[in-house]
Amino acid sequence: MRRRRAEVQTGASVVVIGSYLVALVMEVDRLPRPGETVIGRNFLQTDGGKGSNMAVQAARLGASTQFVGCVGDDDFGRSFEHLMEREGVGTAHLKRRPQTRTGAGFIVLGSAGENFITIDIGANSLFSPSDVEEAADLMHPPSVVLTQLEIPLPTALHAMKRGCENGCATILNPAPAHDLRGHDLAAVSFLTPNETEARVCLGLQPDEPADERELGEKLLLLGCGCVVVTQGERGCLLVRSEGAVQIPAFPVDDVVDTTGAGDSFNASLAVALSEGRPPEEAARFANAAAGLSCTQLDTVPSFPVRARVEAVVGGR
Repeated sequence: MRRRRAEVQTGASVVVIGSYLVALVMEVDRLPRPGETVIGRNFLQTDGGKGSNMAVQAARLGASTQFVGCVGDDDFGRSFEHLMEREGVGTAHLKRRPQTRTGAGFIVLGSAGENFITIDIGANSLFSPSDVEEAADLMHPPSVVLTQLEIPLPTALHAMKRGCENGCATILNPAPAHDLRGHDLAAVSFLTPNETEARVCLGLQPDEPADERELGEKLLLLGCGCVVVTQGERGCLLVRSEGAVQIPAFPVDDVVDTTGAGDSFNASLAVALSEGRPPEEAARFANAAAGLSCTQLDTVPSFPVRARVEAVVGGR
């Protein structure tokens, strides 16, 4: 089936090694406190999972996009395949696991755009390094290999290693966050935590006071080439051995839902890097896409196409 969303092909190529989860979403006036029940509204079932989200966003920006991952042999898994087909994402290396269910996530949205999310990764837990090996033929420059941690950590790290060995730039979005101390991240070109995840990756408490530049510098010691600390409405901070650069966000008038903004950022960063843009320019492009994704409810429906992102970047 022809690509539905992207109207231009840019020469960019992104290989997403990642997750899919069906998302069950409900809105509330305010997020509940522990032990409290609140009345919700507007329940819906939609597509989620960080890998799936990133694949859709990359494809809408005109990149040739491949998704490598696992789903259950169930209606949710088949629905995911239809989504990828509609969006023009390749799924030749998608594995169907009949012994378990497709992953699922529960999302509660507050009225101010805040959220909390819980997930059962389901079939994603069976995604193995050998599955990555079977898809290694997809990893060749200028492809950027992009992964996250809704799949097993050894699988994600193997994807980074294989991508690096094949000459590709690699991006590891450490979400949900893991303590990465003791892991060699030399195969990771870009590590992209948010402020909370950066702390967890270093074995700190999520709310522990810490300077973001210092966090980035400590993460660099794990071996990665560049740390990009995403900062929401403030933009992002690029930290490399030669120093740190603040990349400001683009102003967004009406924030409706921040769910998926990080996924939009990472996919857009991958697309821009695959096009040969320098990291600062790529991060600026990613900030624009992520900001636009906050102006609509849900994840997949909110991801912008190329023309909208270029208009924001060019209008600054």
